[in-house]
Amino acid sequence: MADLKKRFEQAVADSKKLPEKPDNMTLLKIYSLFKQATEGDVQGKRPGFTDMVGRAKWDAWSLVKGKSGDEAMQEYIDLIESLKE
Repeated sequence: MADLKKRFEQAVADSKKLPEKPDNMTLLKIYSLFKQATEGDVQGKRPGFTDMVGRAKWDAWSLVKGKSGDEAMQEYIDLIESLKE
């Protein structure tokens, strides 16, 4: 567990210095896995249609609802690793 957390923290640091900026769908995937790993299932009401960015983030996070923190951490690590290549 401690090893996974350490690798997750390294992946978070690595995500800030990727060779190129990922597309918006990939950024939403990164966001949703990070939020699921650190906060758990999405909370609160879905933002209104005037908040398009907030709504997209909420929807992406909602798609990983029910995934354990460890699963989300591992998927986050794997995604960041694939983007570093």
